[in-house]
Amino acid sequence: MRLPYAIRAALIAVIALFGAGLSQAHADSGSVSLVIYKAGWFIGGSGGSGTLNFRGRNYALSTGGIDYGLVFGGSKTVLRGRVSNINRPSDVAGVYGAAGAGIAVGRGARAIVLTNQKGAVLELSGRQTGLMANADLSGLAITLK
Repeated sequence: MRLPYAIRAALIAVIALFGAGLSQAHADSGSVSLVIYKAGWFIGGSGGSGTLNFRGRNYALSTGGIDYGLVFGGSKTVLRGRVSNINRPSDVAGVYGAAGAGIAVGRGARAIVLTNQKGAVLELSGRQTGLMANADLSGLAITLK
C-alpha cells in the first residue's frame, strides 16, 4: 500500500512543478509609453497617461504618484520601453516604488527599472524636460483606463 502512495505523491509533485514552469513560460512582454508631469516643493506629485501595447492591442494607462524628500521644480518626462513578466494587461496595473536622485535643467535623460507587486517589470528610458531637482523616495501607480 505504501508504494502506490509514494508513486502518487511523486507524480503529483512532478505535475505541480511542471505546471509552475508553464505559468512562468507563458509570461509575456509588451511595450509601454508614458508621459508624466511632475511638480513639487519638498513633497511632490506626478500624473500622466500612456499606452500599453500587448499582444497586438493597445490599452490606455493612467499614472499618478507622490514623492517624499527633496523635490523642487516641475518637469515633463516622456518614457518608452518594455514591460515583461505579464500574463494579461491588468498585470501592469499596480504600485511601483523607487528611490533616486537627479537633476534636470532643460533636457535630461532618464532610465529606470521598476517592479510592481504582481511581478511586472518596467524597463523605461526617455527624456525629461523642465527644472527638477530631486533626492527622494517615489511611488508611481499605474492603472488601466
